[in-house]
Amino acid sequence: MEDLGCPFRVGTGFDVHKLVLGRKLVLCGVHIPYAKGLEGHSDADVAVHALMDALLGALALGDIGHLFPDTDAKYKGIDSMLLLTDVMQLVRAKGWKVGNVDITIAAQAPKLASYILDMRSKLAQTLGVALDCVSVKATTTEHLGFVGREEGIAAQAVVLLRNN
Repeated sequence: MEDLGCPFRVGTGFDVHKLVLGRKLVLCGVHIPYAKGLEGHSDADVAVHALMDALLGALALGDIGHLFPDTDAKYKGIDSMLLLTDVMQLVRAKGWKVGNVDITIAAQAPKLASYILDMRSKLAQTLGVALDCVSVKATTTEHLGFVGREEGIAAQAVVLLRNN
């Protein structure tokens, strides 16, 4: 198929992880003090996982399960920000740059407002963009569903890539 020289690509990502005792809670690379953390093969950073899927989806490169399978022991407990660095190397190698990202984290608890700036800063640094190109928002589900019952946390991400 002919490359039509599209100057932009958009990708979306969505992820969910269960809250469990005995794990640290990490969102957007920031440790959040809380009694529970997210269950997963890596550090289970649900927001970064959604972002990575959005980046990969924008370039039709599959998803994080394909790139970093949970059957591979080298990813056990790994910091998701390291995986995001690897995804960004792929993005750059394909000739793309991040325009902006927008992430929504759905969590009934804990409250995340005081951590948002740190989250945005960490992501901006890893993505190689200005702080105002990274949006992170937190919401609740008004006590509805698994998020509302504090059984898990969900995240959705949208990314705009621009051709170098």
